Amino acid sequence: MHARAITSAAILLAGLLIQTPRPRAFDVVEKSVEELTRALAAGEVTSRQLTAEYVARIEAYDQRGPAINAIIAMNPRAADTADAMDRERAAGRVRGPLHGIPILIKDNFDTADLPTTAASAALKGSMPEHDAFIVRRLRDAGAIVIGKTNLHEFARGITTVSSLGGQTLNPYDPTRNPGGSSGGTGAAIAASFAAVGLGTDTCGSIRYPSAVSGLVGLRPTLGLTSRAGIVPLAHSQDVGGPIGRTVADVAIVMDAIAGIDPDDPVTERSAGTIAGGYRGALDARALDGARLGVLQPLFGDAPEDRAVATVVRAAVGEMASAGARVVEIAHVGVPSEADGVAIIRHEFKFDLDAYLQKTPRAPVHSLAQIIDKGVVHPSLQSAFRRSQEVPSLDTDEYRTIVARNARLRDELVALMDRERVVALVYPTLRRTAARIGEPQAGGNCAASAATGLPAITVPAGFADDGMPAGVELLGRPFADRDLLRLAYAYESATRHRRPPRLLPPLQSSLP
Repeated sequence: MHARAITSAAILLAGLLIQTPRPRAFDVVEKSVEELTRALAAGEVTSRQLTAEYVARIEAYDQRGPAINAIIAMNPRAADTADAMDRERAAGRVRGPLHGIPILIKDNFDTADLPTTAASAALKGSMPEHDAFIVRRLRDAGAIVIGKTNLHEFARGITTVSSLGGQTLNPYDPTRNPGGSSGGTGAAIAASFAAVGLGTDTCGSIRYPSAVSGLVGLRPTLGLTSRAGIVPLAHSQDVGGPIGRTVADVAIVMDAIAGIDPDDPVTERSAGTIAGGYRGALDARALDGARLGVLQPLFGDAPEDRAVATVVRAAVGEMASAGARVVEIAHVGVPSEADGVAIIRHEFKFDLDAYLQKTPRAPVHSLAQIIDKGVVHPSLQSAFRRSQEVPSLDTDEYRTIVARNARLRDELVALMDRERVVALVYPTLRRTAARIGEPQAGGNCAASAATGLPAITVPAGFADDGMPAGVELLGRPFADRDLLRLAYAYESATRHRRPPRLLPPLQSSLP
C-alpha cells in the first residue's frame, strides 16, 4: 500500500475508534454478507462498527504483518456513509441485503469521490465526474465503499503489479502472485478486508484471482452488466463482476448490478432475459440430475498441470457424488489463451483514448501521452507501444479476430447442445499461483472471454503445494443463474474454502 493509502487508513481508523461506541468487538473474518446482514438486523453490530473492523484489518495486514499490499486508496468518507446507513436502518428503511455492508472496488471503476487511476502513475489523482454504473447501483443498494484495490496496471496482466500500487501478494503465500488483473480485490476479499468486492475480466481477471485465493468469481455474460465508467482494456471482452467468499455473496451482488444501462449499448442484449433473482434461485440440490461436460483439453498435458488437474478431477467426482451426470469431452477444439488476448492489442488504444477524452480532469488524454511520460510499469511498455502502433480497427487482421471469436462462441454453444450439457467444466487455471516475478502459466480464460459466455469459478480444494485451485463452469449466453445454482450446490456439498492462516482474527480487534 502506498503512502496515501496508509495515511488514509490510519486517519479513518482513528476517527472510527474515537466516534464508535464499542461494547465488544465483532469478528468480521470470513463473515458472509448474509451473516453480516443478520447481525445488523439483530443489533449485534452497526455498519460503523463493521467498517471499523475491516479498516483495522487493512491497517494491521495490508502494510504491516504480511504486507499484502492490496489496497491502493482508502475512502475517508466511509464512516459518514456507514452512519447514514445506520440512521436509515434505525428509521426502518433497509434497502436490501447490501444495506450497510462494506465493500471494495477495483481501481479501474470510476468513483466520483475517489481518484480512479487503473493503478497507473500516469493517472495519479485522476477524478472522474461520475460513478461507474455498477458502482452507482451498489451505492444505491446501500453498500459502503471503504476503499479501492490495486490491479495489474490498466488491467493488462495477470500478476497484479503496477507503477502506482506496486506488487500485491497472495495472502496464502506472500512469495506468490495473487492472480490478476483484479488481484488486489481477490487478495483483499481472501484476507477479509471487506465483505465482497468488484473486479473486471477481459481474459481471466476476475476468475484467476478468485481461483488462486480460494474465492468465488463470476464473469457475467457480456451484456448482463454495464461497462460504462470502467477504464477500458478491450470493449469486446471487458466485463465487470463480483468476487466473494461465497456463491451467495456473489449472487447478492449480481442482483444489485445486473441490468440495462442506456450508456452502454451492449446491455441491450440482456433485454428479455431474466436478470435478477439470483440469490433466490440458489438451490443446494441443483447438481442432482444436471448434465455436465468435462472439457478434457483444458486440463492440460504438461507435467506442471498435473497437480491442479488432480484437484479439479476430484471436484468433478464430487459433483457426480452430488448427483451430476458427467460427460467426458475429449476430442474437440477449444479456445487458447492467445485467442483470449489477441483482440486487446487492437482495441486498447482506441478504447482508452475515448475514455480519457471523456475524463477532463485526467492528467493525460491519450495512450501516446502515457507512453511519452514513460511512467507505466516497465513490463508493460512494449505492449503499450504495440497497441499505439495499431493504425485502425478497419483492418482485415482485426476483422479476422472478431469473426474467429464469434465462431468460437457458436462452436462452444453447439458443443453444449450436442452433448446436452448445462455447463462445461475445467480448471480455472491449470497451475497454482507462480512466484513473484515469474510468469503465470496455465491460463484457461479464453473459453469465456473470447466468446462472451458466462463462467464462474468456485474453490475446488488445495493442490499438493498447499495453494488453492479453482474449478470453472462455463454456460450458454445469459445462463448466469444456472452457473450460480450449480456452483452453490457444489460449494454446499464440499465447503473447500479455508481462510489464509497468515491473517487470523485480530486478537485485540478494536478496544
